[in-house]
Amino acid sequence: MNVEFVALKPYIRDYVFKMSRRTQIIYPKDIALIIFFGNIQCGSRVVEAGTGTGALTTALATYVKPSGRVYSYEIRKEFIETAVKNLEKAGVLDYVELKNNDVTQVIEEKDLDAVVLDLATPWLVVPHAYSTLKGSGIFISFSPTIDQTVKTVEALKENGFVNIETIECLVREMQTERGKTRPETLMTGHTGYITLARKALK
Repeated sequence: MNVEFVALKPYIRDYVFKMSRRTQIIYPKDIALIIFFGNIQCGSRVVEAGTGTGALTTALATYVKPSGRVYSYEIRKEFIETAVKNLEKAGVLDYVELKNNDVTQVIEEKDLDAVVLDLATPWLVVPHAYSTLKGSGIFISFSPTIDQTVKTVEALKENGFVNIETIECLVREMQTERGKTRPETLMTGHTGYITLARKALK
């Protein structure tokens, strides 16, 4: 077609933005903070819920591999089917165990490094998270509304978590050109609140 183009190997963010979606995904700006504040690294054992499209799952699995594991809970089978395809395409399915189970009822794994949640009622998971996390383990919840966040923080306090904090990430791109540099007219503003907490060492 007589058009020049540049081919580049895809990064994690490319897989996340281009994957097949049946649900809304967490934006890369929030995924980045979850990875960093969650101390997610090679060898980490992480429970995640809900799986949804598998965007956050893909990022978590990329960082825990090759010796770690992501246990991802999802109650809807059709979402799991989509997530499997997306995880395969990103090359990280081998580091994920997908579970068609309700995380608000039980977390089957023990001695976890982190519990990461993106679901409507994270406060219902808090007691299970506390009992399954290692000492100093990290709880992280992403919620779009402040009402969800307040209920989650109250549950964290009631269940003995420490270092509780809630943050929000706003990213504004810049139009950079000599004589015309300014903030972009449109930006991705509020996407959600990230609530963090730690289980104290005994």
